[in-house]
Amino acid sequence: MSSRMLRPVRADRRTTSPRSAAPLGRRLPLVAAAVVAAGLTAACGPSSEPAGSAAAATAGQSSQAFPSESQSATASAVASPTASAPPSASASASASSPTPSRAQSGSGSTGGGSAKPARTSAAPAPARVPGPGYDSSADAQKQIDAALRAAKADGRMVLLDFGANWCGNCKAADKVFAQSQTAGILGASYHLVKVDIGGNSPANSALLRKYSPSGGTYTMPVLVVVSPSGTVRTDTHVTGNPSLTAEGINSFLRKWAA
Repeated sequence: MSSRMLRPVRADRRTTSPRSAAPLGRRLPLVAAAVVAAGLTAACGPSSEPAGSAAAATAGQSSQAFPSESQSATASAVASPTASAPPSASASASASSPTPSRAQSGSGSTGGGSAKPARTSAAPAPARVPGPGYDSSADAQKQIDAALRAAKADGRMVLLDFGANWCGNCKAADKVFAQSQTAGILGASYHLVKVDIGGNSPANSALLRKYSPSGGTYTMPVLVVVSPSGTVRTDTHVTGNPSLTAEGINSFLRKWAA
């Protein structure tokens, strides 16, 4: 009798113990989760976001803390405009800021020395034009030699005028030589040497035959144009005298001046 009664009790103990253990097993994970959540709350502080948005907030924080490659590239482009500027933009920027040339900087500076004026070659002074008449006492050879030296220095021609003080044509030519226009041509283009052949000067007659070697009867004045090298360019004993007027003599002088 007693043995029969003990069996149900043991059976009840076996059946009741698992039932009471199941709720305890379920409670332990919940308690552990609560403890972990409490520890996180204490470490991070209370969250103002609802519990359902925790994942979204975490994702947002991670995206803010670690920007994407495109955002970092954009930020670096903004932070360093020089590196991101294309070559064409930098070239145009440099082209839009012209650099002053040396000439402009030199002209704009007032502290330095004043600019030197450009050198200009001054025209040579006009050659001396002898007065009317012929000097029988002059050394014609020395005068011709001096005229040739001067011609080599300044490039002018030498005009030899062989005549005589009693020659009417020579006096007419002297009057034209004295005119301002003709004197200007003579002074600018010639060294005039007047040689007296109306007297008894063998030296002057020899000079006439040297520069006008054709011989014969000479019609005075005899005008001979000689180059700086001493070469005869023209001889009126051969070509004939020009008209002894301003127009005729000026035309003759201009023709042989070059």
